[in-house]
Amino acid sequence: MTDATASASAASQTTGGAFYRLVWKWHFLASLYVLPFMAMLAITGGIYLYKPQIEEVIYADRLNVEIGVERKPYEAQLAALADTTEITRIRSIKIEDVPGRSTLIEFDDANKIRTLAWINPYTAEVLTTQPRDETAMRILRKFHGELLLGDFGTKFVELAAHWAIVMFITGLYLWWPRGQRTLKKALTPPGGKGRSFWRETHLFTGILAAVLVVPIIISGLPWTDVWGGGLRTVQEQTGTTSKSLRFGGDVPNSTVSEGASIPVEQVFAVARAQGLSAPYETRPPRDAGAAFWVRSASINRAEQTELIVDQYTGAVLKRHDFADNPALARVVSQGISFHQGELYGWLNLAQNTFAAVLALVLSVSGFVAWWMRRPAGSLGVPAAPEASLGTGMIVLVIGLSILLPLVGASLIVALVLDWLIFRKLGWFQSHPAA
Repeated sequence: MTDATASASAASQTTGGAFYRLVWKWHFLASLYVLPFMAMLAITGGIYLYKPQIEEVIYADRLNVEIGVERKPYEAQLAALADTTEITRIRSIKIEDVPGRSTLIEFDDANKIRTLAWINPYTAEVLTTQPRDETAMRILRKFHGELLLGDFGTKFVELAAHWAIVMFITGLYLWWPRGQRTLKKALTPPGGKGRSFWRETHLFTGILAAVLVVPIIISGLPWTDVWGGGLRTVQEQTGTTSKSLRFGGDVPNSTVSEGASIPVEQVFAVARAQGLSAPYETRPPRDAGAAFWVRSASINRAEQTELIVDQYTGAVLKRHDFADNPALARVVSQGISFHQGELYGWLNLAQNTFAAVLALVLSVSGFVAWWMRRPAGSLGVPAAPEASLGTGMIVLVIGLSILLPLVGASLIVALVLDWLIFRKLGWFQSHPAA
């Protein structure tokens, strides 16, 4: 989809002339930025889809223990952890409710660093501790979303995601059968040799990727700073945010503020009695008046029920089911589940894996086709007329800039840089043989 025909004249005869070449040029320029990111996202995202399976291999010695006679109380497990390291806050206790699996405790250490501890529930032995952000899959996830550069890096990834959508839209226009290129030819798997093979591979892979990759990109946008931040603002203004009890909000306190707190075992027992699906995650009260928060940590979002449990009586003070969320919040949440390959089991996982492979092949084939076509010493920017947009195209550009804010912002920056610098240096100029 980045490469097209060998010459501008051939393009004019077979593909629709000047407008086609203008679209091709912008598709090409967008691809210079997008394709390296697409390859990175495809590799890291494709690997992250298999997070549970990978962690089961690399962390087998901390996830699995020999089954004992009976489990130690969670208070004993917490005490054992406190004997080995300083704890400033217990963030959560997570159990899988399966014999032979360790207890996972997340806490803040002496330096307020979020840390994970794996405890043998039968012996209260601390198997190991590790800062959360130093675990392998956490590092991979942060690289996938922010290049390990925090808020600064995430803007570059989001910019690539925005322009990737534009790249797919323009690519579909370039792929669309016209002239001597029939629909049958457009849907035929790639053949030929050399540049022709790589060009056809890019075109054929592109149409498949447009169907499978674009939904993944869109479902990941709620995580982003700019687009996701805008969505969250809209949700707040319209009252369609998630009603989850996890991060505070309208959460009741315990009915009394003194006495003996119930053991964690009882909190998990309440979760079972309420029909919650394992695994379970609970957050202890932070003070004498607060209550336990406990939820189902099932990958099935519809099962992720949350409870607020009185820390003195064990009574359920509040229950929040996934269905209690507004429709928009449910759609966003299920979209994230789809993005992670969890929405509809193995089929979703296989689909997203195939999409990741397609995105990688699309990136590689686009690069190779360009490299084999470009004139020596030049970027080989496709020859195209100066932009002359009609009313329809102006409306389309404005619409895309509103829906994808970073597209509009970066387009303005690119046009200013082109006017001030690039034209004087001769960068990104069309090549007559392109």
